[in-house]
Amino acid sequence: MSRFASFREFYPFYLSEHSNRTSRRLHFIGSCGVLFLLAWTIVSGNAWWLLAALLCGYGFAWVGHFFFEKNRPATFRHPFYSFAGDWVMFKDILTGRIRF
Repeated sequence: MSRFASFREFYPFYLSEHSNRTSRRLHFIGSCGVLFLLAWTIVSGNAWWLLAALLCGYGFAWVGHFFFEKNRPATFRHPFYSFAGDWVMFKDILTGRIRF
């Protein structure tokens, strides 16, 4: 199913699927929301917030793909690499490697 032998091979493809700045911003906002909701899950002791974190992360990302990138999220074809790509891109935005 995968045409990528490693995440190192996958990540340039992942970035090409996120060339739209608004889409990248939506991914970043969704990731920030996930981190907040994970912290809130721990503080509140209520595991239902994990569902909100999942919806927040994928919701923002998928809006970016369907309405701005006009492509299908890589999650559907490469779920594990895509998940890792989200967090590497998040780090790359924070460190200034990728333009926000």
